[in-house]
Amino acid sequence: MEDQFIKTATLIGDPTRAAIMWTLLDGRAFTATELSIAVNTSPQNMSMHLGKLLEANLLSVEKQGRHKYYRFSNKEVAYVIEAMANLIPKPAIQSKKETENYPPIKYCRTCYDHLAGKIGVAVTDSLLNQKILVENKNNFEISSQGEKWFSDFGINIEEAQKQKRIFLKPCLDWSERRNHIAGSIGSLLFNKMINEDWLRRTKDSRAIIITGKGEKELLKYFNVVV
Repeated sequence: MEDQFIKTATLIGDPTRAAIMWTLLDGRAFTATELSIAVNTSPQNMSMHLGKLLEANLLSVEKQGRHKYYRFSNKEVAYVIEAMANLIPKPAIQSKKETENYPPIKYCRTCYDHLAGKIGVAVTDSLLNQKILVENKNNFEISSQGEKWFSDFGINIEEAQKQKRIFLKPCLDWSERRNHIAGSIGSLLFNKMINEDWLRRTKDSRAIIITGKGEKELLKYFNVVV
């Protein structure tokens, strides 16, 4: 176990491979060429790094036509990368301007396939305050009233439980240093907001735009003021 841990940590610790993993937190699949551009390395070097990550089962590859698309091999890899970001030292002093005006990536973003940043944490806080979710031994659980709430909201809990992945878990937010929701429930909640046009993705970024409709609905359902 110790040897395997060291091997995995060494793989991720390489600057180029770390940049690849950070890029893939976007939640989309990328071609080798796209990753080469994103992390500023040659196609030959990218091929070597992707080979090592595939061998370690940290990435998977899917072929569509002439292209190969790379993504995390499973959701747990994404959680690990996001959690590692929490090791980044937080600035000791922040100016008033910095604390009042969040950069878009810290204000509202994706964490692989769920909502993160200040808004993601605020939504989670609201669900806890409304007793829709309850915290139990550092885990999240859905209360009995929460089951009705999710059903009324249009999320099928039974179907979510059948997915071959973690159902519901807290995910430590690297910019807020507090938990947001991950797992199949977090993914379904985020997709609902995207499909209902509360939120919109931005090109080549994990930052998320909140629409005018989203501002109203976030206030209505979660008492979150944008």
